[in-house]
Amino acid sequence: MPVEASSSSVARRSGTAEGSSGRIVVRGAREHNLKNAGIDIPRDSLVVFTGLSGSGKSSLAFDTIFAEGQRRYVESLSSYARMFLGQMDKPDVDMIEGLSPAVSIDQKGTNRNPRSTVGTITEVHDHLRLLFSRAGRAHCPVCGEAITRQTPQQIVDQLMELPERTRFQVLAPVVRGRKGEHIELLKDLQQQGYSRALIDGQRYELTDPPALEKQKKHTIEVIIDRLVAKGPGQDTNRQRLTDSVETALRLAAGIVLIDFVDVTDNSDSDLPARRRFSENLACPNEHEINVEAFEPRTFSFNSPFGACPTCTGIGTEKEVDPELIVPDEELSIREGAIQPWSQAGKLADYYEKVVSALAQELHFTLDQPWRSLSSEAKEALLYGKNYKVHVKYRNRWGRERAYTTGFEGAISTVNRRYKETESESSRERYEGYMREIPCPSCHGARLKPEVLAVTIGGRNIAEVSDLAIQECLDFLSSVEFTDREKQVADAVMREVGARLGFLLDVGLDYLSLSRPASTLSGGEAQRIRLATQIGSGLVGVLYVLDEPSIGLHQRDNDRLIGTLKRLRDLGNTLIVVEHDEDTIDSADWLVDIGPGAGENGGEVVYSGPVEGIKTVDRSVTGAYLSGRKEISVPATRRGIDKNRTLRVLGAKQNNLKNIDVTVPLGCFVAVTGVSGSGKSTLVNDILYNVLANRLNRARHVPGRHRQVQGTEQLDKVVHVDQSPIGRTPRSNPATYTGVFDKIRKLFAETNEAKMRGYTAGRFSFNVKGGRCEACHGDGTLKIEMNFLPDVYVPCEVCHGARYNRETLEVKFKGKSIAEVLDMPIAEAAEFFGAMTGIVRYLETLTQVGLGYVRLGQPATTLSGGEAQRVKLATELQRRSTGKTIYVLDEPTTGLHFEDVRKLLLVLQGLVDKSNTVVVIEHNLDVIKSADWIIDMGPEGGAGGGTVVAEGTPEDIARTEGSHTGTYLAPLLERSGVTPTIVKPSTASGKTATSSTAAKSSTKKTGAAKKTTTGKNTKTTAKSSSVSASTRRKAKALKS
Repeated sequence: MPVEASSSSVARRSGTAEGSSGRIVVRGAREHNLKNAGIDIPRDSLVVFTGLSGSGKSSLAFDTIFAEGQRRYVESLSSYARMFLGQMDKPDVDMIEGLSPAVSIDQKGTNRNPRSTVGTITEVHDHLRLLFSRAGRAHCPVCGEAITRQTPQQIVDQLMELPERTRFQVLAPVVRGRKGEHIELLKDLQQQGYSRALIDGQRYELTDPPALEKQKKHTIEVIIDRLVAKGPGQDTNRQRLTDSVETALRLAAGIVLIDFVDVTDNSDSDLPARRRFSENLACPNEHEINVEAFEPRTFSFNSPFGACPTCTGIGTEKEVDPELIVPDEELSIREGAIQPWSQAGKLADYYEKVVSALAQELHFTLDQPWRSLSSEAKEALLYGKNYKVHVKYRNRWGRERAYTTGFEGAISTVNRRYKETESESSRERYEGYMREIPCPSCHGARLKPEVLAVTIGGRNIAEVSDLAIQECLDFLSSVEFTDREKQVADAVMREVGARLGFLLDVGLDYLSLSRPASTLSGGEAQRIRLATQIGSGLVGVLYVLDEPSIGLHQRDNDRLIGTLKRLRDLGNTLIVVEHDEDTIDSADWLVDIGPGAGENGGEVVYSGPVEGIKTVDRSVTGAYLSGRKEISVPATRRGIDKNRTLRVLGAKQNNLKNIDVTVPLGCFVAVTGVSGSGKSTLVNDILYNVLANRLNRARHVPGRHRQVQGTEQLDKVVHVDQSPIGRTPRSNPATYTGVFDKIRKLFAETNEAKMRGYTAGRFSFNVKGGRCEACHGDGTLKIEMNFLPDVYVPCEVCHGARYNRETLEVKFKGKSIAEVLDMPIAEAAEFFGAMTGIVRYLETLTQVGLGYVRLGQPATTLSGGEAQRVKLATELQRRSTGKTIYVLDEPTTGLHFEDVRKLLLVLQGLVDKSNTVVVIEHNLDVIKSADWIIDMGPEGGAGGGTVVAEGTPEDIARTEGSHTGTYLAPLLERSGVTPTIVKPSTASGKTATSSTAAKSSTKKTGAAKKTTTGKNTKTTAKSSSVSASTRRKAKALKS
């Protein structure tokens, strides 16, 4: 029986009435692994759902409560609206009461559209567009002079201030530098009553115009009037002047020229020879302006009115990268140095003959390493340079033939074929040799030059969007507007300031508004959507969030929790699926699902105030929160071998400040730091890309750096990130790991399959034969909704089984292939107990905490953390050489305390085999278990990009200025453990793991290396302000 407290004990301060109206009541929930679960949770509260990974938290929160709330809201809409939204299935639940309209904020669905940015997602860019269109100051993009539009009255007022006896004539420029004879125009002007004009600078009577050459450009300026100024304050000629100016403006499409007839190059007048006035936006120096008016749409890079015409508002274009064409300079051309030609298939022989001919011309051989070729040969091979080559060959009858052809070059070939191909797969292949570079016209700003010449406070809209959120807010707050501009700007500035403030509250101060949405992590995208929801000001909504603390440093957790509470205090109910201890401690109500995962979970173990769970024996969460269970500080750490390291020199990509970093090999290395400090740039963009290119022959473009030393000590790099293992329902853990091939072969060896003549291919849902042809093996049918997201419904023929009836009749141990794919991985491991080749894969998946996931669960339904662990398990199957480096990006995403402990055992096991593990991590349990830490910072964005400290966890804890050390220090100081450093010579065997019993040791670790100063700086332990949960954890460790 679940332990449940009365929800009235945490009735919100707003005075919500007790009873069903103040609660959300769930009875008989049976989605997925839920076992008739029932709970009562208070409304208008911050409710945290926790439990082991796969215990059923998401099934209850998202697939039951959110799904039913969304379904009821859709049903309340008109039948016309429901027609577009489709029929939503009712969750498998007996009853839910007290629901509000539900909004889900999860980690999936990051926008891959290159036009989507942080600014467009949060709608801050929309407000900036309005601000710049109404209060921006326009300038000429050529000369930088301020440009304005003037009314006829303003033009006349300026002319009335001319000095006395100034002679001038009012001109209407009807033709400006345009080819043609213009016979009809001149005749029409004469018919309208105009008698004189300046044609190419010469005065002519329109009754006798000159014959103009058709192929030359001409300028025709009609003389509207000739006047003499009476001096300032004299209005004698005002009406006549006004009529003349208006006539000229009407005749010349809003432009009038004032020609001062007495002013010449040799005169000493202060007046120019001419002055140009315009009703439209115009440059005083007569540079052409291609914008009639500045509207909000003009500042949008998604609109043809404002987008850069070269890149159409994308800001980048693709360019072939020579480093990707020739990734390994040690190879010769015959060995495949030039990648596109080495993978050309049937054309490879043709390329070899043509290159051989070029080699004779330029005196090199196909067996020389690329590095040793002359610069002339390299230029010719890559770019062609219009070389003519004489190719000799033998035809099918053995006769020698020859022909002369132009040599195109590898880069020129890729560019041409990329433009010509209509095949999507070919286009993707050619893009593999390209990198994105800023648009040469707008330099990445995405907008037209005229739009970028509009400024506020000296910055244009692209420059404001490029600022970090905190810097952007500071800049906009400092801008001084005129009284007229203030009337427009004040309301917009309040809204922009509020939305930027919400982004700061969720710990995204290091992002810029121009940051592409496709580059955001799942956690960042989720927090942006959270900030957007706060900005919407909705009340009475049920928000369901999936681990909002992902990717967030401990320092920023308090701000995030404050944001959640603010959303609650608006009058909303928040259900947060979370493992973070600080968030759990801040909850008004805690629901623990378990006690285990998969088939062993699905029960409500506890529902009530946070303190109550600590006494519940069945709760694994309660055991960790109370200190009964813990992840111990290891008793030993692996020492550093100075002769076995990787060195990244001169890293300066993104915000990295030309830093040098040393990564010890054969160790468990954690890269830490606040969000935006440069961890991912250093590890993923530079270190991994360089290693992948050198060791795995990949074609990645590394971030900017000078050199990476020590790669010869490794033979393989494995990158385990949170990207999906597949983007279609056809991909699943079984297919990704390769175990499905073995399972299909096993089914093909059954007697029934042999009698029917079935091979292993029969049991694949990707090819014809055994799959259901109604859904082509997908198990679902896609209904295209045009302007709405596509809807997937179960196949009516196979009911989601993916196979046809005949294939499903073949069984192994009483189970069909579809039933096997529907098993949880842990259950499948027991089912195939005697099949060691299959069980080895399944046990590895179970080791990384995925025993609850179904073997055939579609990849599209896996979280980022689950996909990452599937990849990790796949790599663990491969033979370890002891020279492999594993790079993991936040592997604890989505993991409970107990799952983190299991993961640490796996990672430490990899290092025990002399491999290297590098993790980017915020989880303190992982950080304290590392052998070596590289702490980035000190802040995010422009305030980061340096190495605050390098050393053991004990070193980091003693380092002043390290935010990671601030939160790490209490855990280490009160654990009662001073780990022993094991010398590298013995560290290759099985040494410290996270399960090692904590023992006291007298060996002291050295002082942290302060790389910001380049010296070893001795620091002392500091008392820091840390969260209450962190202190309690440290206290529990000590006890």
